[in-house]
Amino acid sequence: MLPTQLAISGDTAATRPSYRYKPSLIGTPWTFDLTDDGLSWRMGARSGVWPYATIATIRLSYRPISMQSRRFRADISNLSGKSIRILSVNWQTPALVAPQDEPYRTFVQELHRRVAAAGGTPVLVAGLGRRTYALAGIAMALVVLGLAALFIRAAMIGSYGGMLFLAGFAALFGWQLGRFMRRNKPRFYAAGDVPRDLLP
Repeated sequence: MLPTQLAISGDTAATRPSYRYKPSLIGTPWTFDLTDDGLSWRMGARSGVWPYATIATIRLSYRPISMQSRRFRADISNLSGKSIRILSVNWQTPALVAPQDEPYRTFVQELHRRVAAAGGTPVLVAGLGRRTYALAGIAMALVVLGLAALFIRAAMIGSYGGMLFLAGFAALFGWQLGRFMRRNKPRFYAAGDVPRDLLP
C-alpha cells in the first residue's frame, strides 16, 4: 500500500495532514495536503493550493464498485468552479483495490475542521444529487417489479428451485441496493457533524 502520512497537529512538511491514493492502476498517486495556506493538491502534472475560505462545496457519497464495497468519495469545488475528487481506496493491482479507511476518514474530518476555522461557508452536501437519487430509486423499483413478476411466474409453473433462487437474489439485491440508497440519501450537514455513514 502506498504510504499515507497523517498528523493532526503541526504543519511542517513532515507532519502536516496529508492523504494520497492512486485513482487508477496506471499513473502516479494523487496527493493532498492540509497546509496553513489551504488545501494543497497534486494530481499528475497539475497542482495548486485552494485557501480554505475559497472552498465552495464539499459533497460526500458512498460509491461501491465490484472490487471494493467500502469505497467512499469526497467531491470538493472552489469558488471559481474547479473541482477535485478524493476516494477512500487505492489501486494496487488489476485485481486489488485496497481501502484506506482510517487515513481517508481522518483527512476528511480535518478538512472540515480547517475550513470552518478559516471562516469558510461551503455548501456541505451528503449523498447523491436529487435527480440522480430519484433515477436510482426508479431503476431499483423496476428491478424489484421484474423480480416479483419472475417469482410469480415460477410459482405458477411450480418451479420451486427457481423461486428459491429468485428469493435469494432479491434478498442480496435488496441488502446491497438498500444500503446504497440509505447512505446516499440527499441531505445537507454541518461541518461539525460529518455524516458517519459516508465515512469508512
